[in-house]
Amino acid sequence: MNEGRRAARRQALQVAAKLLEEGGSEAVSTRAVAAAAGITAPALYRMFDDKDGLLAELAAYGFEMYLAEKREALALTPDDPVADLYRGWDLHVDFGVQHPAFYMLMYGTVQPGRRPPAADEAHALLVRLLGRAADAGRLRVPVAQATRVIHAATTGVTLALIGEEPSERDLTTSTRLRDTVIASITTDSPASSGSDLASRALALDAALQTALTAEPPAAGAGVPLRDTETALLREWLQRLAD
Repeated sequence: MNEGRRAARRQALQVAAKLLEEGGSEAVSTRAVAAAAGITAPALYRMFDDKDGLLAELAAYGFEMYLAEKREALALTPDDPVADLYRGWDLHVDFGVQHPAFYMLMYGTVQPGRRPPAADEAHALLVRLLGRAADAGRLRVPVAQATRVIHAATTGVTLALIGEEPSERDLTTSTRLRDTVIASITTDSPASSGSDLASRALALDAALQTALTAEPPAAGAGVPLRDTETALLREWLQRLAD
Protein backbone atom coordinates (compact mmCIF):
# COMPACT_ATOMS: atom_id res chain seq x y z
CA MET A 1 0.00 0.00 0.00
CA ASN A 2 1.50 3.34 -1.04
CA GLU A 3 1.71 6.34 1.29
CA GLY A 4 -1.28 8.11 -0.25
CA ARG A 5 -3.58 5.13 0.20
CA ARG A 6 -2.31 4.54 3.71
CA ALA A 7 -3.05 8.17 4.63
CA ALA A 8 -6.53 7.97 3.10
CA ARG A 9 -7.24 4.77 5.02
CA ARG A 10 -6.04 6.34 8.26
CA GLN A 11 -8.21 9.40 7.68
CA ALA A 12 -11.26 7.22 7.05
CA LEU A 13 -10.56 5.34 10.30
CA GLN A 14 -10.27 8.59 12.24
CA VAL A 15 -13.57 9.79 10.81
CA ALA A 16 -15.21 6.46 11.66
CA ALA A 17 -13.73 6.66 15.17
CA LYS A 18 -15.34 10.07 15.68
CA LEU A 19 -18.72 8.75 14.51
CA LEU A 20 -18.33 5.74 16.80
CA GLU A 21 -17.55 7.89 19.84
CA GLU A 22 -20.50 10.19 19.13
CA GLY A 23 -23.18 7.66 18.19
CA GLY A 24 -21.99 4.12 18.83
CA SER A 25 -21.57 1.35 16.26
CA GLU A 26 -25.02 2.07 14.77
CA ALA A 27 -23.71 5.45 13.58
CA VAL A 28 -20.83 3.85 11.68
CA SER A 29 -22.46 3.10 8.35
CA THR A 30 -20.34 2.92 5.23
CA ARG A 31 -22.39 5.75 3.72
CA ALA A 32 -21.91 8.01 6.75
CA VAL A 33 -18.17 7.32 6.94
CA ALA A 34 -17.67 7.88 3.22
CA ALA A 35 -19.57 11.17 3.33
CA ALA A 36 -17.73 12.45 6.40
CA ALA A 37 -14.36 11.42 4.95
CA GLY A 38 -15.11 13.04 1.58
CA ILE A 39 -14.70 9.84 -0.42
CA THR A 40 -17.04 7.63 -2.40
CA ALA A 41 -18.66 4.52 -0.98
CA PRO A 42 -16.86 2.27 -3.53
CA ALA A 43 -13.53 3.76 -2.40
CA LEU A 44 -14.39 2.92 1.21
CA TYR A 45 -15.35 -0.62 0.24
CA ARG A 46 -11.99 -1.04 -1.46
CA MET A 47 -10.34 -0.09 1.84
CA PHE A 48 -12.38 -2.25 4.22
CA ASP A 49 -14.55 -4.60 2.08
CA ASP A 50 -17.75 -4.04 4.12
CA LYS A 51 -19.07 -2.67 7.42
CA ASP A 52 -17.83 -5.72 9.34
CA GLY A 53 -14.34 -5.13 7.97
CA LEU A 54 -14.55 -1.46 8.96
CA LEU A 55 -15.68 -2.32 12.51
CA ALA A 56 -12.86 -4.86 12.83
CA GLU A 57 -10.35 -2.18 11.84
CA LEU A 58 -11.97 0.20 14.33
CA ALA A 59 -11.54 -2.37 17.10
CA ALA A 60 -7.85 -2.64 16.20
CA TYR A 61 -7.63 1.17 16.18
CA GLY A 62 -9.17 1.20 19.66
CA PHE A 63 -6.62 -1.29 20.96
CA GLU A 64 -3.84 0.91 19.56
CA MET A 65 -5.27 3.90 21.46
CA TYR A 66 -5.59 1.82 24.61
CA LEU A 67 -2.02 0.49 24.40
CA ALA A 68 -0.55 3.94 23.75
CA GLU A 69 -2.31 5.39 26.80
CA LYS A 70 -1.44 2.44 29.03
CA ARG A 71 2.24 2.27 28.08
CA GLU A 72 2.67 6.01 28.63
CA ALA A 73 0.98 5.93 32.04
CA LEU A 74 2.79 2.80 33.26
CA ALA A 75 6.12 4.35 32.32
CA LEU A 76 5.47 7.01 34.97
CA THR A 77 4.78 4.60 37.86
CA PRO A 78 7.33 3.46 40.48
CA ASP A 79 9.27 0.29 39.77
CA ASP A 80 6.89 -1.88 41.79
CA PRO A 81 5.30 -4.78 39.89
CA VAL A 82 2.26 -5.01 42.18
CA ALA A 83 1.70 -1.24 42.07
CA ASP A 84 1.74 -1.59 38.29
CA LEU A 85 -1.08 -4.16 38.51
CA TYR A 86 -3.22 -1.71 40.47
CA ARG A 87 -2.38 1.10 38.06
CA GLY A 88 -2.98 -1.12 35.03
CA TRP A 89 -6.42 -2.11 36.35
CA ASP A 90 -7.42 1.54 36.84
CA LEU A 91 -6.15 2.48 33.37
CA HIS A 92 -8.15 -0.33 31.80
CA VAL A 93 -11.40 0.63 33.53
CA ASP A 94 -10.86 4.34 32.88
CA PHE A 95 -10.35 3.71 29.16
CA GLY A 96 -13.62 1.78 28.99
CA VAL A 97 -15.60 4.41 30.87
CA GLN A 98 -14.12 7.23 28.78
CA HIS A 99 -14.56 5.38 25.46
CA PRO A 100 -17.60 3.11 25.97
CA ALA A 101 -18.41 2.60 22.30
CA PHE A 102 -14.83 1.62 21.53
CA TYR A 103 -14.68 -0.65 24.57
CA MET A 104 -17.90 -2.43 23.60
CA LEU A 105 -16.48 -2.99 20.13
CA MET A 106 -13.14 -4.22 21.52
CA TYR A 107 -14.35 -6.46 24.34
CA GLY A 108 -18.11 -6.84 23.95
CA THR A 109 -18.05 -8.57 20.57
CA VAL A 110 -15.12 -10.95 21.06
CA GLN A 111 -15.14 -14.24 19.19
CA PRO A 112 -12.61 -17.06 19.69
CA GLY A 113 -9.75 -16.87 17.22
CA ARG A 114 -10.74 -13.47 15.86
CA ARG A 115 -8.67 -10.97 17.85
CA PRO A 116 -6.68 -8.22 16.12
CA PRO A 117 -2.91 -8.24 16.65
CA ALA A 118 -3.20 -5.20 18.94
CA ALA A 119 -5.51 -7.22 21.21
CA ASP A 120 -2.80 -9.85 21.49
CA GLU A 121 -0.38 -7.04 22.38
CA ALA A 122 -2.71 -5.87 25.16
CA HIS A 123 -2.88 -9.42 26.47
CA ALA A 124 0.92 -9.76 26.27
CA LEU A 125 1.32 -6.52 28.25
CA LEU A 126 -0.77 -7.97 31.08
CA VAL A 127 1.26 -11.19 30.97
CA ARG A 128 4.49 -9.17 31.22
CA LEU A 129 3.20 -7.19 34.22
CA LEU A 130 2.24 -10.39 36.00
CA GLY A 131 5.53 -12.00 34.98
CA ARG A 132 7.41 -9.16 36.69
CA ALA A 133 5.37 -9.75 39.84
CA ALA A 134 6.21 -13.45 39.69
CA ASP A 135 9.91 -12.68 39.16
CA ALA A 136 9.80 -10.58 42.33
CA GLY A 137 8.20 -13.41 44.32
CA ARG A 138 4.91 -11.52 44.61
CA LEU A 139 2.44 -13.93 42.94
CA ARG A 140 0.42 -16.59 44.76
CA VAL A 141 -0.77 -18.34 41.56
CA PRO A 142 0.81 -19.13 38.16
CA VAL A 143 1.02 -16.28 35.65
CA ALA A 144 -1.44 -17.95 33.25
CA GLN A 145 -4.07 -18.31 35.97
CA ALA A 146 -3.51 -14.76 37.24
CA THR A 147 -3.86 -13.45 33.69
CA ARG A 148 -7.25 -15.11 33.25
CA VAL A 149 -8.47 -13.80 36.61
CA ILE A 150 -7.37 -10.20 35.97
CA HIS A 151 -8.73 -10.18 32.42
CA ALA A 152 -12.11 -11.58 33.43
CA ALA A 153 -12.45 -9.21 36.39
CA THR A 154 -11.40 -6.01 34.61
CA THR A 155 -13.53 -6.75 31.55
CA GLY A 156 -16.54 -7.69 33.64
CA VAL A 157 -16.47 -4.65 35.90
CA THR A 158 -15.85 -2.28 32.98
CA LEU A 159 -18.78 -3.64 30.97
CA ALA A 160 -20.96 -3.42 34.09
CA LEU A 161 -20.02 0.23 34.63
CA ILE A 162 -20.61 1.08 30.98
CA GLY A 163 -24.11 -0.39 31.27
CA GLU A 164 -25.03 2.01 34.07
CA GLU A 165 -26.28 5.56 33.68
CA PRO A 166 -23.35 7.94 34.19
CA SER A 167 -25.21 9.69 37.01
CA GLU A 168 -25.60 6.38 38.86
CA ARG A 169 -22.14 4.99 38.12
CA ASP A 170 -20.10 4.19 41.24
CA LEU A 171 -16.42 3.75 40.45
CA THR A 172 -15.74 2.44 43.95
CA THR A 173 -17.23 -0.82 42.64
CA SER A 174 -14.12 -1.19 40.50
CA THR A 175 -11.82 -0.14 43.34
CA ARG A 176 -13.25 -2.71 45.75
CA LEU A 177 -13.14 -5.51 43.20
CA ARG A 178 -9.59 -4.49 42.20
CA ASP A 179 -8.35 -4.62 45.78
CA THR A 180 -10.00 -8.00 46.40
CA VAL A 181 -8.82 -9.63 43.18
CA ILE A 182 -5.23 -8.38 43.25
CA ALA A 183 -4.88 -9.26 46.94
CA SER A 184 -6.04 -12.80 46.12
CA ILE A 185 -3.25 -13.37 43.58
CA THR A 186 -0.34 -11.42 45.11
CA THR A 187 1.66 -11.40 48.32
CA ASP A 188 2.21 -8.30 50.45
CA SER A 189 6.00 -8.40 50.08
CA PRO A 190 8.68 -10.67 48.61
CA ALA A 191 9.25 -13.84 50.57
CA SER A 192 12.14 -13.32 52.99
CA SER A 193 12.36 -16.91 54.18
CA GLY A 194 11.78 -20.39 52.88
CA SER A 195 8.25 -20.43 54.31
CA ASP A 196 6.59 -19.03 51.16
CA LEU A 197 7.36 -21.99 48.92
CA ALA A 198 4.63 -21.18 46.37
CA SER A 199 5.93 -17.67 45.65
CA ARG A 200 9.49 -18.93 45.32
CA ALA A 201 8.40 -21.67 42.94
CA LEU A 202 6.48 -19.17 40.83
CA ALA A 203 9.43 -16.78 40.80
CA LEU A 204 11.75 -19.52 39.51
CA ASP A 205 9.18 -20.59 36.90
CA ALA A 206 8.88 -16.98 35.71
CA ALA A 207 12.67 -16.67 35.54
CA LEU A 208 12.82 -19.85 33.45
CA GLN A 209 10.15 -18.50 31.10
CA THR A 210 12.11 -15.27 30.70
CA ALA A 211 15.31 -17.15 29.93
CA LEU A 212 13.56 -19.42 27.43
CA THR A 213 11.96 -16.55 25.52
CA ALA A 214 14.88 -14.10 25.53
CA GLU A 215 15.84 -13.08 21.96
CA PRO A 216 18.77 -13.43 21.72
CA PRO A 217 19.60 -15.05 25.06
CA ALA A 218 21.87 -12.96 27.26
CA ALA A 219 25.38 -14.30 27.76
CA GLY A 220 25.29 -17.05 30.35
CA ALA A 221 21.51 -16.74 30.73
CA GLY A 222 20.53 -19.87 28.81
CA VAL A 223 18.85 -22.84 30.46
CA PRO A 224 21.33 -25.76 30.67
CA LEU A 225 18.58 -28.37 30.46
CA ARG A 226 17.07 -30.47 27.70
CA ASP A 227 13.55 -29.53 26.58
CA THR A 228 12.06 -32.53 28.38
CA GLU A 229 13.94 -31.67 31.57
CA THR A 230 12.83 -28.07 31.42
CA ALA A 231 9.20 -29.11 30.88
CA LEU A 232 9.38 -31.49 33.85
CA LEU A 233 10.98 -28.86 36.09
CA ARG A 234 8.30 -26.32 35.20
CA GLU A 235 5.58 -28.89 35.89
CA TRP A 236 7.05 -29.54 39.35
CA LEU A 237 7.35 -25.82 40.08
CA GLN A 238 3.72 -25.23 39.09
CA ARG A 239 2.61 -28.11 41.30
CA LEU A 240 4.54 -26.59 44.22
CA ALA A 241 2.76 -23.31 43.55
CA ASP A 242 -0.72 -24.84 43.76
